[in-house]
Amino acid sequence: MEYSNRYLHLGESIDPDEHVICKYKMKTDLDPRKAAVAIATEQSTGTWTGISTLNDDILEKYGARVTDITGDVATVAFPADDFSIDIGGIPQVLSVIGGNLFGLEALKGVRLEDVFFPRSILDQFKGPKFGIQGMRDMLKRPEKPLVGTIVKPKIGLPPQGYADYIYESGMGGLTNGKDDETLSNQKFCPLEDRVVAVAEAIDRVKDETGHVMMHAINVSTSGHQILEVADRAQELGASELMVDVITCGFAAVQALAEDPSIKVPIHVHRTMHGAITRNRDHGIAMVVFSKLVRMCGGDALHVGTFGVGKMSGGAEEDLANQRACVATDVPYKAVMPVCSGGMHPALIEPLVKITGLDVQIQAGGGVAGHPGGVRGGAKAMSQAVDAATAGVAFKDYAADHKELFEAIKKWG
Repeated sequence: MEYSNRYLHLGESIDPDEHVICKYKMKTDLDPRKAAVAIATEQSTGTWTGISTLNDDILEKYGARVTDITGDVATVAFPADDFSIDIGGIPQVLSVIGGNLFGLEALKGVRLEDVFFPRSILDQFKGPKFGIQGMRDMLKRPEKPLVGTIVKPKIGLPPQGYADYIYESGMGGLTNGKDDETLSNQKFCPLEDRVVAVAEAIDRVKDETGHVMMHAINVSTSGHQILEVADRAQELGASELMVDVITCGFAAVQALAEDPSIKVPIHVHRTMHGAITRNRDHGIAMVVFSKLVRMCGGDALHVGTFGVGKMSGGAEEDLANQRACVATDVPYKAVMPVCSGGMHPALIEPLVKITGLDVQIQAGGGVAGHPGGVRGGAKAMSQAVDAATAGVAFKDYAADHKELFEAIKKWG
């Protein structure tokens, strides 16, 4: 491949209001400048050889610029005019900042570590309808972390058995339930029957205790169906919708969030993200996806377990995801960060010390696997959140709360 220094602008000051700025971690045997130029060339106005149709005017207006190389990380600035949001949107954005570069011969590995958008692009997205404050208002929970469950087993329960699980969870004090990512419209638990049964269970909890709860119904499906499925779920009583963003696409989240008929929060699951984010030398960091979900209108997003649960990622990367959800440098409502994956009551104390209170903590096996059953597990989760909110050590709080004591005895 030919490498042109015309894309190399090290030390040049560029206007962040006129560019999309990306950070790429590179693994290469070449001079890092050549590897970075290969990215800028391929993803903007160049190709593998010199071409007669590329003139100085096109290169100046639309060519990407390598503005910094520090260690193995290159900063590449793409002119905002390289992007089409009205027709193109996030699919086109990703084709530029995360497209063909992953197959370039010049790179043994490359990872998009972060992205920063100018206001001219950010303003073309609406962000969440509800976000943290909207969900807190709906749940009448102004301060404490939201605390929820994922119905287990993932698949196999019939609609009424599924609803019984949610009822027991609500009676134990949980604020949130959600479908698992693999549950859709299987014969053993049809979506419409499940929505109705769960809505009735949530109503029973409220009638009997006054406690407010919501449950995210998985409406992940083909692009041409998702609005229809979501509308039907909402019509039947769904209090929240769930979308698997990597498998459905960011445009699916945006379509739901911007549709005026959708009047419930959108819970965004990130299933399959590890195929793209887990390799530290190749792929795309989860923080990039977190920023895109917020732009597209997700109200709650899985961000990891900050090193205390079963999912890889670690506290540093998960904190970056959390910051992307709540940072005030973008014109959107804050997204509720969701911690899920191997969580149980005994982990809530160390988790909240890292995350603070603006977080949704979810447990599947950590609820259903409790010695006291689902209700006992829900009570233990709720007790753990109460203790963490009050700043009371679990060992002291558990002395007077048997469900938390049993959870710590089993898992702590």
